[in-house]
Amino acid sequence: MSDELIRIISNNLLRTVYQPIISLQTGDVIGYEALTRAPADSKFANPEVLFEAAKKHDLLWDLEILCRANAIRTFSSFGSDKFLFLNVDPEVIRDEHFIKGFTKDLLTEYHISPQSLILEITEKTSIDNYFNFNEVINYYKSQGYKIAIDDVGTGYSGLSTIAKTRPYYIKMDMSLISNVTRDNYKKAIIKSFVEFANTTNTKIIAEGIEDISDLNTLIDIGVHYGQGYLINRPSDQLLETPIPIKKAIINKNISLKNHSFSPASNVQIGEIARQDAPILETTICSEVYKLFKFNSNLKGLPIINESNLIVGIIMRSDFLAKVGTQYGWSIYMKRPVHMLMDACPLIVDYYTPMDKVSKIVISRDEDKLYDYILVEKSNHYFGLIPVISLLEKTMEFELNVAKYSNPLTGLPGNLIIEDSISTILKEESDFSLLYFDINDFKAYNDAYGFENGDRILSFTSSVIKKQISLHKGGFLGHIGGDDFVAILPFHQVANLCRDILIEFDSGILSFYSEADREKGYIFSFNRNNIEEQFPIMGLSIAVVNNRYTSYSSIYELTEKAAKVKKNCKIESKRTGLSCFLFAVDENLRIAK
Repeated sequence: MSDELIRIISNNLLRTVYQPIISLQTGDVIGYEALTRAPADSKFANPEVLFEAAKKHDLLWDLEILCRANAIRTFSSFGSDKFLFLNVDPEVIRDEHFIKGFTKDLLTEYHISPQSLILEITEKTSIDNYFNFNEVINYYKSQGYKIAIDDVGTGYSGLSTIAKTRPYYIKMDMSLISNVTRDNYKKAIIKSFVEFANTTNTKIIAEGIEDISDLNTLIDIGVHYGQGYLINRPSDQLLETPIPIKKAIINKNISLKNHSFSPASNVQIGEIARQDAPILETTICSEVYKLFKFNSNLKGLPIINESNLIVGIIMRSDFLAKVGTQYGWSIYMKRPVHMLMDACPLIVDYYTPMDKVSKIVISRDEDKLYDYILVEKSNHYFGLIPVISLLEKTMEFELNVAKYSNPLTGLPGNLIIEDSISTILKEESDFSLLYFDINDFKAYNDAYGFENGDRILSFTSSVIKKQISLHKGGFLGHIGGDDFVAILPFHQVANLCRDILIEFDSGILSFYSEADREKGYIFSFNRNNIEEQFPIMGLSIAVVNNRYTSYSSIYELTEKAAKVKKNCKIESKRTGLSCFLFAVDENLRIAK
C-alpha cells in the first residue's frame, strides 16, 4: 500500500474538485471548497483513507504540499474572484517538515490575494498543545487568511477549539444538518450557534444540505451560508447555484422579510451604508495623513486590495497616535498603510438585518466600540457605517415600534398586527395565522386578582414567543386582554402548536395555590355573576392558512379565525384540555 501511495504522490496523480458555498440570503456563490481526489481505481479513492495512510507512512506534509499547490494552481486558472476554502489538518502544523510561508509563496506565484483564502481547520484527532497550535493559527491570521473550523458537531471540532481559535467561519457538520426540519433538538442546537455567531461576527456554514425542506429550515433559523449536493456536487469546474435553488432562496428571504414585525429586522444594513471611497493597502502613510489633515470630518478609512476585498481599516485617532510617537513619523510616513491598519475590522454582509449589527457592535471590545462598521456585498467592499449613525437609526425604528406595542407584554399592538396581516394578504407565499385565547382567564383574574392575571399574560406571551422564535420570520402580536395573534410563513404548524400547548400546560400550574392544583379547579363568578367551578386554565389555538383558501381582506381572514377559535373553545370546554383547531375550507379539523 505504501508503494502505491508513494507512486501517487511522486507522480502527482491527484486532482482537485471544487464544491460551491453559497449565501442563504441571495443564493450567490461566495466561495469554493477545494477537495482532493486520488485515482478512482486506487485503494485511496476515499480521501479519508488517503490522508490516514499518509500520516501512517510519514508522508502527510508531502501530500499536503501537492494538495495545496494543485488547489491553488487550478483555482487561479479560472480567474475567479470568489473565496477559496482549503482544508488543513492540525497534524500538518505539527509535522517536522512544515514550512511557514509555503502557502503565501504559492499565492504570490499564482496571483491570488491572501484575503481570498480561507483555511479550514479539520480536527480528526485531539489537539494536545494548544499553545503551539494557536501560535500557527495567529501566524496564518497575520498573513491575512481567514480561519474556518470544519465539522463542528462531530469528532474533536468543539467549543474549546472555537473559543481558542476565534474563527471567522464555523462549518456545521452534515450530521447536525440532515433532517433538521423534523428534529427540534438539532434545530435548537443550530439556532444557538447562529445566535452566538451573530453576537461575535462569526459566520455559520451548513454542510451537507441535500433536502429542500432542510434548506428552508436553515434559512428560517438564520444560517448564513450553505453547501451540499442539493446545491451542487464537487466538480472540476467552478459551478454556479442552479437557478431553481437560487430563486427558492430569494423568495424564501423575501417572505421572511415581509413577515418580520421589527422594523430594525426589516432593514438591511447595506441600505443605510455610506459609500465612502476606500484606499488601497499600498497607499503610503504620508498620503493617508494628508487625507485626514484636509478633511476634519473624516474619522476613518476603509482599506482594500486590488480585488476590492476589504483588508482592514485605519481610524484617524489610531493613525495619529501611531505616527505621532517619537519615531513614528520617520518610521511610517514612507511606508504602506497596511503596516498600521487594523486587519480585523468589523465586516458585515450587505443583507444583514440592522438589529443584528447593533447587537454585534455593543459586544465589541471597548477600544474598538466606535470604529466604523464596514459593509461588503458579494464579498467586495460596498460602504461603511459610523456607529453613532447605526444607533440613531436603530433607536428611531424601535421607538416607532414601542409607540404601537402592548405596554404589558411589549408585543406589537393592533395597528402593527393589521399592517402585518395586510402584508401577507398581498403576497402569494404560504402563511398560517394562529389566534390564541386563554380558556377561563376571566375567572382566574377575578379569583386571583389583576396582578396575577398580568403574570399569566406575560407567561403566555413568553411561551408563545419562545417557540415562535425557533422559526425565522415569525410574527407575534398582542390584540389585548388574553388574545394573541401569530403569523408564520409556512403551513406546517401542528408540531409548533403542540409544543406551545405542552409548555403552557406544564407551566400554568405554578400560578395556582397548592390547594387549587390538587383540586384541579377554582370557584369564581361567571358572566352572570353566579359562582361556579372553573377548571385549570388551558389554551385554545385557532389556525387559519391559505393552503386551500385565499383571503381577500383582513375582515374575511379574521372572521374565519374568530369562527375557528369559537369552535376550539367549545371543544376545549367539552374535553377539559387545551387544543388547537385547523380551518380547512369550511370544514374544521381538531388536533390535540
